Amino acid sequence: MSIFEQTLEKDPANFEALTPVSFLRRAAQVAPEHCAIIHGQRRYTYAQFWERSCRLASALASRGIGHGDCVAIMGANTPEMLEAHNAVPMLGGVLNSLNIRLDAKTIAFILDHGEARVLLTDRAFSQTIQEAVSLIERPILIIDIDDSESEGGTLVGEMDYEHFIAQGQPNFPPGQPEDEWQALSLLYTSGTTGNPKGCVYHHRGAYLNAMGNMSTMGLDRKSVYLWTLPMFHCDGWTFTWAVTAALATHVCLRAVEPGPVFRSIAEHGVTHMCGAPIVLNMLANAPADTRSPFSQTVEIATGGAAPPSAVIEAMETDGFHVTHLYGLTETYGPATVCIPQDDWPDLALQQRSARMARQGVHYGTLENASVKNPDTLEDVPWDAQTFGEVMVRGNTVMKGYLKNPSATAQAFAGGWFHTGDIAVRHPDGYIEVKDRSKDIIISGGENISSLEVEEALYRHPKVLEAAVVARPDEAWGESPCAFVTLREGVQVKEREIIEFCRGNLAHYKAPRTIVFCDLPKTSTGKIQKFVLREMAQNLRD
Repeated sequence: MSIFEQTLEKDPANFEALTPVSFLRRAAQVAPEHCAIIHGQRRYTYAQFWERSCRLASALASRGIGHGDCVAIMGANTPEMLEAHNAVPMLGGVLNSLNIRLDAKTIAFILDHGEARVLLTDRAFSQTIQEAVSLIERPILIIDIDDSESEGGTLVGEMDYEHFIAQGQPNFPPGQPEDEWQALSLLYTSGTTGNPKGCVYHHRGAYLNAMGNMSTMGLDRKSVYLWTLPMFHCDGWTFTWAVTAALATHVCLRAVEPGPVFRSIAEHGVTHMCGAPIVLNMLANAPADTRSPFSQTVEIATGGAAPPSAVIEAMETDGFHVTHLYGLTETYGPATVCIPQDDWPDLALQQRSARMARQGVHYGTLENASVKNPDTLEDVPWDAQTFGEVMVRGNTVMKGYLKNPSATAQAFAGGWFHTGDIAVRHPDGYIEVKDRSKDIIISGGENISSLEVEEALYRHPKVLEAAVVARPDEAWGESPCAFVTLREGVQVKEREIIEFCRGNLAHYKAPRTIVFCDLPKTSTGKIQKFVLREMAQNLRD
């Protein structure tokens, strides 16, 4: 033992477990009268936000909820969701935010698998919840969120949320986690087959990722954050805590539609927001009569699949500055960021937007992200050509999959989290995802990135959305098959689309088949390529 360890030990004076709940406690002390939440006609200061969260924690505690107990919430982007993200961890409980777009059978599975003891549910989703609860045999306390902004639905619980928190104490003493590795929340992946897997987050990871978001996006006290990203998705990528840490203002929004989004930006002076590429595409192509003018530049972060560079260009023209993040449910949302380099502003817009579509470098709060040979775990060369798998490691990776040790062991094999995304590493160290491992098209022995083909398709002026998968090909083994949604009121022939791609790609990468249709999507707006692959398998010449 070294001299530095012999007499110097952890003490409450010099060590306390990290928890994101500390952000709200501090905000209520530092800026009690600052506007914390805007939702329709409702306004809450940070003092009120803290008091309501304490009341919810106290009310739950009075029902016997405590350390390790799971509290589920079926909620839209409302103040109650933000309160739950603080109240449940205060108790040492585990918050299970449910995907509001899931069917009743899947919701029932999640409630059972996570062993939820309490369910807070927005009345807008009462039909699904009633059906889901009917499939569960064990008892569960149901509290209704009767939000004035919701339309339809009935009350199905024991009492409504406001009456429930009124029973709680405003000065409820928040507890610190016994260990920052302690479970904080439970989020389920939107699996394409079988039951979803439950990712368990811990207090340390949520705290660090929130700080990473605050730093990466430049959030501060003057920031106004619009909730277009679902709070149920990776705990809102931990922006549920990051915005509070910055003493910024949350603007809640139930309906993610062009009109309400643009009105909120203009009315509340929104400075920051997040959304999947599908949200950016929706805003970039919004009809003129749905837009409200605004003078400020809005910082918008996007994640998931790389946004097509054409969409980035359109967003910048409309007053948005796009930051590309990358991550998964297993990594608390954002794990990497595409940080602009000094020479990028001098590039032509199309060149710059192509650079911005890369996944970039790891967050300052993540230890490492790399592109590795999945068999040897060696780093691939930084040559922008050699394919490997994106792997990450650090404190902002989940604890593991609930009740699924084999899947956890497989995901963490070799001391790295295996994302399943195929990528290259550029000479500057930036990661660029080329595809999911199952989406790479192998044609005549050549690897074709479906994302590269999609990038070309999005540049066609008549294409609104596009997705590319492999189709069996007698001559080449596989060939690219493109599923395309056209812009409203336009027509185009298959040959025109193919020739356009041949003019912008190596000829062997151009799709040989074009299918015009609406693209199937998951409950979180991701294109369901597994459905398209099955359709491509069944196509006839």
